[in-house]
This record gives sequence, C-alpha cells and structure tokens, in this order.
Amino acid sequence: MALLITDECINCDVCEPECPNDAISMGEMIYGIEPARCTECVGHFDRPQCQEVCPVDCILVHPEHGETREQLQRKYEALEQAKAEVIAL
Repeated sequence: MALLITDECINCDVCEPECPNDAISMGEMIYGIEPARCTECVGHFDRPQCQEVCPVDCILVHPEHGETREQLQRKYEALEQAKAEVIAL
C-alpha cells in the first residue's frame, strides 16, 4: 500500500531525504507522497523509512491505494528499471 502524510505534518523535512524512491515532496501546505512511487520501502528496507523518522507519526497507510507486498515488489522493480534506463541514456 502506498503511504499518506496527514495534515498533522509539521513540515520538519526529515522524511523527504529518507525516501529511496523520491516519492515524497513538498505540497502546497505539507509534504505529500506520490502513490505511484511509494513502495513502503519494499526492495530497499524492511520498514518504511519515512515512518521511522517522523517525529509526529503522521504517515499512515493510504486507504485508497491497497497493494500487496508482491505488488509493491513489482512496483519497486519497475521503478528501478526506469531509473536504470534513464542512467543509460
């Protein structure tokens, strides 16, 4: 499942650099997570790194983006393949 940053976010800036998929960016008011890029760190770490560092625990499972671990693994592989193709150019 992709993750979601709630409006309890305090814009502390610690989550963004921890995301290995560059899925986190600043929105209009708070940080947000791009569901198409979020793998909950599957392929990189055992636990979502943004949740690990968030001081206010405002990063939750996104209710509209349910994915199995296998689906997250496939998403990770597709993102890595796309990254490799860009590097090869």
